[in-house]
Amino acid sequence: MISYRPTVAADLDRVTAWSVTEPVGWISADRYLADLAENMYRPEWTWIAEVDDQVVGRALWWGPRDSAYPVALDCLDVDPAVGERTAIAAELIRAALPGFPQPVQYAIKAAGGWRDDPPTSAAVEWRRAAAHAAGLTREVERLQFEWTPADGVPPATGVLRFAEASDEEFLTVFTRIAEGSLDAQTRANLTAKGVDATAREEMDFYLRAPGKREWWRIGYTHEGEVAGMAIPSATPYSVNVGYLGVVPEFRGRGYVDEILGEITRMHAANGELRITATTDAGNAPMAAAFGRAGYRNTEIRINLSNDLRP
Repeated sequence: MISYRPTVAADLDRVTAWSVTEPVGWISADRYLADLAENMYRPEWTWIAEVDDQVVGRALWWGPRDSAYPVALDCLDVDPAVGERTAIAAELIRAALPGFPQPVQYAIKAAGGWRDDPPTSAAVEWRRAAAHAAGLTREVERLQFEWTPADGVPPATGVLRFAEASDEEFLTVFTRIAEGSLDAQTRANLTAKGVDATAREEMDFYLRAPGKREWWRIGYTHEGEVAGMAIPSATPYSVNVGYLGVVPEFRGRGYVDEILGEITRMHAANGELRITATTDAGNAPMAAAFGRAGYRNTEIRINLSNDLRP
């Protein structure tokens, strides 16, 4: 009989002894212990499946260090020797979800072209099926990008002027950029909440992120009109592109390159050696802009959540 439970301190050695051999992203012992020390992994957020006191499955939930609840499932794996990996993995997720009152997501990380590689495709698909069976049915595939100094710093062209601005000014630009967005989360929020609530939620997210508020810039044309905005930001692990966008009336003029370039230059000027970025696989214009700016696609993330907004 299989039992499912959150861990206690005495389980630590068994949790960290786990390794994943399939070609998908997973959390190593060193990474788990480092984030455990920062309160981003916690024993009560770490779930195991057991058969006769042997660990046969592991689910690692992650959250910000000051969060009451986790926000993401970082690692899901089941010993192939037990047979029904999908069913056991689904139950691992189901067992934890009642204790998490807010929507959560699971990101399956794999190399680009994963559908054409049988071992990677198989590793993704049983995890994906488990997530769907457990209720994480809202799915968005995203592209992960990375920049390093060797990729080159985009030169400033002077096409746009960048300046700091008040929270009220940024909120107005968030509202304008949301119109016609190709981002799946923004589009879902617009349908569920409307433009004002969507803009406020997105701005609040970046205000809470580890990036610095003083990095934020609005881009203006030579005539003084708002063209868009650049929000360099950060995660607990690296600086990132954060948020950028062009207001509807100025789209299609190449301003996205200028705004992305400003974010890249700011991080580079601060001595950063790695910048990460993500965009939806369906957002071809943004993916192309990353390529032009020297960002490399390093992995695919299949994001599955129990946020059932359309």
